[in-house]
Amino acid sequence: MRNLIAACLTCLATALPAQTPVEVDVELVLAVDVSRSMTPAELEIQRQGYAAALTSDVVLGAVRGGLLGRIAITYVEWAGSGSQRVVVPWTLLEGPEDAEWIAGQILTQSGGGMRRTSISGALRYGAQAIEKNEFQGLRRVIDISGDGPNNQGSAVDESRDAVLAQGITINGLPLMTTDGLSSRWGIEDLDLYYEACVIGGPGAFLIPVTRWEDFGDAVRRKLVLEISGLPPRVIPAQMRQRPSFNCLIGEEIWQRNMHIFMEP
Repeated sequence: MRNLIAACLTCLATALPAQTPVEVDVELVLAVDVSRSMTPAELEIQRQGYAAALTSDVVLGAVRGGLLGRIAITYVEWAGSGSQRVVVPWTLLEGPEDAEWIAGQILTQSGGGMRRTSISGALRYGAQAIEKNEFQGLRRVIDISGDGPNNQGSAVDESRDAVLAQGITINGLPLMTTDGLSSRWGIEDLDLYYEACVIGGPGAFLIPVTRWEDFGDAVRRKLVLEISGLPPRVIPAQMRQRPSFNCLIGEEIWQRNMHIFMEP
């Protein structure tokens, strides 16, 4: 009798259809740098900027203007190769109530900075998150911000190429301010580094931020472009050949300065 019940349950389980992924215009990973080169004030500016942008009329208008009128979004803070902190899990964004909930999750996050900078780790994590979620996007995008070059994990250009091979576009928000520890761990031409070593895919672009007071506007502009799929009027990746750049410069800077820390 027990075997008969088990057999019936097995048949029932195999007869149940797999859950159909929810179709959306974009699957969007917001990957936000929280490495220790960022001050607590800068971390707060980032969170406030993203929360304000996601609830703004212009971003919500871009969501409503899509073919399906909805996107899927996750907000992840990252630093070293094994340091990713999910602040907002994959969430359907259709209207103001969804946006307010997402913004609330971001603003209640109080975690501090974490060690090292692994853009490559953030990219691979973002790609895995896209592959494992319950959504099916017409486009798939990783939006990555950062204030310095990769200095831990696999080579950033190799990780970029692996992510692009999965049909995922990578956009960049290089933070080129001159405060915090940027003078020690950063590079002056971070925008060129992002263009050469980080971004890629159909419609890929970057928007540099040189002053923290411009951060909120840059995030809103970036989100509208990513959600709407409009041709960017910033620095597109495909309009010219990638500039020549040393994609291992972050690792070289770390080797020069690693004596400052007793451990990574």
